[in-house]
Amino acid sequence: MEVLFHSSDFLLPSPSSSSSSSLPDRRRSSTYALVLLNQRLPKFTPLLWKHAQLRLCADGGANRVFDEFPLMFPHLDALDVRNSYKPDVIRGDMDSIRTEVLEFYAMQGTKIFDESEDQDTTDLHKCVAYILQSIPNQESNLCILVAGALGGRFDHEIGNINVLCRFSTTRIILLSDDCLIHLLPRTHHHEILVHSSVEGPHCGLIPIGMPSGSTTTTGLEWDLSDTEMKFGGLISTSNIVKEEKVTVQSDSDLLWTISLKSHN
Repeated sequence: MEVLFHSSDFLLPSPSSSSSSSLPDRRRSSTYALVLLNQRLPKFTPLLWKHAQLRLCADGGANRVFDEFPLMFPHLDALDVRNSYKPDVIRGDMDSIRTEVLEFYAMQGTKIFDESEDQDTTDLHKCVAYILQSIPNQESNLCILVAGALGGRFDHEIGNINVLCRFSTTRIILLSDDCLIHLLPRTHHHEILVHSSVEGPHCGLIPIGMPSGSTTTTGLEWDLSDTEMKFGGLISTSNIVKEEKVTVQSDSDLLWTISLKSHN
């Protein structure tokens, strides 16, 4: 079975920083797209912005960029910050974005897509679909970073996790100040390179969509060995990363989550 490689290079100041790893680097360089949701943005969002080739706000996520980015650069003029950090696209059902924010970014040349007629998909789903249309030839090494994806209303969080499952062949990473979450599809074995300077040690593996009859890992404090996991039974929460590389094999899709260290 083919191996998928995972690495949180986007949390490092420069992608080349990972080259100091002693592990052989068999991963392809990623093309990043960034989606900003209407939840408090992580303090490291400007770093994600720098890595991204395409930047989208999902509806009210534009309010967050407008309001919160100037607070991240208190020594700079707020208008200068807003002019520097303007999204390429705003897409969604437009029920949350403030009028003055919409007008500001429209004047800045941001593309606006009102998808209010579609109430069957979330704003994140709409943004992911747009990214896949915009970067179709790079889907194999595309990585979509979603800032403001966790915290707030639980149904919103579950909706965001559902997007991971609906686009299971695309690498999508949900991010908050505290942790990240992404899908490990059962169609592959997985190798996860852990950057201990910015993430860990706490982690978890959670079956999603169906129970896992067999999951095996290496590199964790409490490794799984042909272990069954299901809700109502055992799931691997509050585990600890012990090695630089974690491997995972499972007969079901799993959510991988790992804690993030404070960015000062």
